Amino acid sequence: MIVDSIKHGSLYYSLGTRIEKALKYLEQTDFSKLEPGRYDIAGDEIYAMIQDYEPLSQEQKRWEAHRRYIDVQFIASGAEMMGYAGIESLRVTEDYDESKDITWLEGEGSFIKARAGTFVILYPHDAHMPGTSDGAPGQVRKVVVKILTRTAS
Repeated sequence: MIVDSIKHGSLYYSLGTRIEKALKYLEQTDFSKLEPGRYDIAGDEIYAMIQDYEPLSQEQKRWEAHRRYIDVQFIASGAEMMGYAGIESLRVTEDYDESKDITWLEGEGSFIKARAGTFVILYPHDAHMPGTSDGAPGQVRKVVVKILTRTAS
């Protein structure tokens, strides 16, 4: 897992051309002018999903992990707590759903506060619990860029 400000996005271009494309998209797009939904960057290899929501309590959320896609989660506005843990430290509660590229898990992890301008890169071994409330009311606009892993392409 990598956490940083989008102001430093160019430092991570060397992680690969797909990560570079995702970060440039986040750096160059005014998300206040776009509606929630899916936006293709490079078809199914790289695409973005814009989401608006009110974060939920930790008790209302579940741990998740993906196999086929890397997530680059970007907070365009608002703030949330985001949980993270290595998948090996959690217990599977629902087997991998290939059609949705998701495994649901339970257990303990750590949390960071992600504010507007923060991006988080989550690899397949990084379980995460996004959209968790920091205790303060407020809407979040998040952009999740999905990057097909090289092993899945």
